[in-house]
Amino acid sequence: MAHIDLNNDLPGIRGPMAYRPETAEPLNALAEILLRDDNNTLTRGERELIGTYVSYLNDCFFCQNVHGALAGHYLQCDISQIDAIKDDFRSAELSPKMKALLSIAASVQKGGKHVTAEQIEAARAQGATDVEIHDTVLIAASFCMFNRYVDGLGTWAPPDRQFYVDRAPRRAEEGYQSSV
Repeated sequence: MAHIDLNNDLPGIRGPMAYRPETAEPLNALAEILLRDDNNTLTRGERELIGTYVSYLNDCFFCQNVHGALAGHYLQCDISQIDAIKDDFRSAELSPKMKALLSIAASVQKGGKHVTAEQIEAARAQGATDVEIHDTVLIAASFCMFNRYVDGLGTWAPPDRQFYVDRAPRRAEEGYQSSV
């Protein structure tokens, strides 16, 4: 049970968003732009993977499973492959650019000042653009907020991870604007 009465039984971030739709609207708009906008050189799967990884580092069960399932859907891999990336992205079959961006995301998760000039240069050396670096930082920062929103209110999450995998195709089709 959530720490406050949300007047609904929706899981994860959906509960507080339904409770305060006026705050849900801009949060969903931000997620839509960051994770789904087609004017981005990072794929939807790569952007979802950044959110998944930060959610994993923040130990947010709901977010890492929702976005992990979406990343898997877009990247055409299963949840065990996403788990392997979360556990050790440096050994995963990811591009060097994506590994550099996940390193930046991990630093943002600790605190913005943990991002180093060396990490930025390493990402650039692997072909990351300034927009990709910008979006990585903003996705990571946003997911820190989303994770704290979900867990700070003590929302519930379905424990069966297959729930998230089964919903991923529908969420991928609908996007975030309709997620409440």
